[in-house]
This record gives sequence, structure tokens and C-alpha cells, in this order.
Amino acid sequence: MFFVFSVVIILAVHIALNAHLLSGKPGYRSAGIHGYIDGLLRHLPAAAPDDWRFTAFVGGANTRTYESLTLRRASFDTESPTRRIVWEQTIQPFSLASGGFDLYHALAFASPLALLLPSVVTVYDLSFVHYPERLTTMRRLYLRWLTPLTVQRARRVIAISQSTARDLTATLGTPADKIDIATPGYDADVFRPLPADAIIAFRRSNKLPERFWLFIGTIEPRKNLVTLFEAYARIDPSKRLPLIIGGGSGWDTAPIFAAVERLNLSQFVQFVGFIPTEALSLWYNAAEVFLYPSVFEGFGLPVLEAMACGTPVIVSDASSLPEVVGSTGIRVPSHDTEAWRVALNRAFDDDQWRRLAHEHGMKQAAKFTWQETARQTVRSYQKIL
Repeated sequence: MFFVFSVVIILAVHIALNAHLLSGKPGYRSAGIHGYIDGLLRHLPAAAPDDWRFTAFVGGANTRTYESLTLRRASFDTESPTRRIVWEQTIQPFSLASGGFDLYHALAFASPLALLLPSVVTVYDLSFVHYPERLTTMRRLYLRWLTPLTVQRARRVIAISQSTARDLTATLGTPADKIDIATPGYDADVFRPLPADAIIAFRRSNKLPERFWLFIGTIEPRKNLVTLFEAYARIDPSKRLPLIIGGGSGWDTAPIFAAVERLNLSQFVQFVGFIPTEALSLWYNAAEVFLYPSVFEGFGLPVLEAMACGTPVIVSDASSLPEVVGSTGIRVPSHDTEAWRVALNRAFDDDQWRRLAHEHGMKQAAKFTWQETARQTVRSYQKIL
């Protein structure tokens, strides 16, 4: 009688990650996708088996470093979308071919056409399909062409929310069983309730009132600020807390600013521009309530950060936002001006709701960590390897 023994040898795994959207300097691009990539890279090695190795490809001007992870810098700066696309499609394939990699992770939408490795791709949202006006023609065409092809060729697709996963299936026809979810996290040592004296000093230095409402996000139509302003204009002036709008200008901003004038709200609404990452926690803590009327989000990270700081939130009942807030906060139909008016009135009057939203919001936020993001990502790799 003969016996046949099968011996499986698991070799060390080497994974390549395209992290060229990791910003090397502060500004508009240092939020959103950059924050997700940064949080993932900081925690990915610890979530993986000990013999796995990671190499992240970044732009030539990027000076960031990460523990237990190798960075390979391009020979030129890829902050420009044009230069990044040239690198992704012409130089990256040669770098991958000579690196001894087992798996490639496209951390933002697109992989090179000449890719020979098994791959994973992360898709944050399909705003370039639903809101193409927000992108330049070249970027829109690149994403509209390459993303569906990349998703089709990839072994696994990572979405950052259930909402994005559903959109991938509905819009691109991606099989649901091919999609994994790796939600974003937040830095608990940064986004947390701050001491009262620090908040008082911040309000004083920025000449802020003791009570105000806050929105933070890119100023663009899908953030639905006009609906918020119209609801705000309907409440009794005695209940209108100052409304502060933080964020850089995106596309088609003229109707948004015009709405403030049209509704005679100039004395109540203040635009403070882009808020640096290091100041965000102070703004969230100083605000009495955080408002987020957006109609479309891949996830909605500002809402998570506000809840982590203990700030009550009112959000649109749309896209991924219900996933973020869970049963805490107030969820309002996106374009229902009257419902927003009622919610704002409650935010002003209901002390008990604000206390409960403070407590429940922090508990809900604690469910989202970068450690779990990394674990979810590793599980996606393991399904292939």
C-alpha cells in the first residue's frame, strides 16, 4: 500500500501598495483618501502575519516614514495628477516586475494596464460617475475608464462602506461576493473630548461665541448646504446659533455663497475656509452641534471625528451616513427643508438630547478603528493568498 503525503510550504509574502495619493504636505489633498491611506499604512504591518512584508510606492517629494513598512519613492514628484498617471501606467509596472511581489494593492481606484500580479483595489466612492463635474476632464476620463477595468481584473475589491459596496454592484455590476468592507477609523488620541480650559482658550483666540453650529467639508453642491441654509432661514432668529462653515472651495460654489445673500443670512453664517488637520479636534469640541447635510459620501469621516469628540451630530439620511452614526444623532431626509428646520429647533432647545448624543456618539465612534481597518484589509489579502 502506498501513501501520498502533501506538503504545503507557505513562503513569506511581499505585498506592494500604490500609495501615491498619500500627500506629503498639508492642504486640500491631505484629507479624505490621504487620511485613509495614512491610517492603513500605520497599522497594516501589525495586523498581518509576522513574515509578511509591505512596500508602499509614494511620490518623490513625500518625506513620510512608517514603522515596519518600506517606502519606495518615485524619482519625481507625483502630486500633479498628470505626473501621477504617467508614473502609474508607465513606470510602476517595471518597478513591480523587479520587486519580487506576490500581491498588488491599488489603494485608490486604478491599477496599471500592464499589471501581471494578482491584485486588490480600494474604491472610496463612485462620485466620478455620479458627480463628474467635480473633477477635471482628464481625471474624470481616467477614473471612468480605468476604475471599472481595474475592479473587473482585481481578485478582490475593498469598499470603505456598505453604501459604496452596493453602489459598485448597482453601477459597475461588481459581484457582491467579490467585495470586502474595510471602513475607516480615527485617531483616538487626537479626536476626543478636550479639557474645558483648552476649548475656552480656543474660542477666545478665534473670537467664537460660546454656542455655535458647525459644518466641515468641501464647499460643493453634493454637500447640500443650500438646503441647510434654507432650513436655517426658517427658524426663529432668536434660535439661530451662529453657523460656521469650514472647508476649502470645491466646484460650483457660486450658488452656495449666493444662497446666504438671498436668504439674508450674512450676519449668521461665517465661512472660515480650509481647517488644518491639527485644528479639527478643537473646532469639533468647541461646536455645540455638528451638521452634515451631504447627499453622497463614500463614508463621511468628519461625522465620525465629531462624534469621537463628543459633539452631537445631525446628518442626512443618505448614502453611507446612516452606517456612520448608527442609532445616535439625528438623521434627516436630505432635501426635506422642513425636517431640517425641526431638527435645528430641537438642537437648540433639547439639552437632554445633546447630552445623550454626546455619550452615544462616542460609543458609536469607538467601533471604528484603524486597527480594524488593517485587519479587514489583511483578511481581503488572505482570501487571495
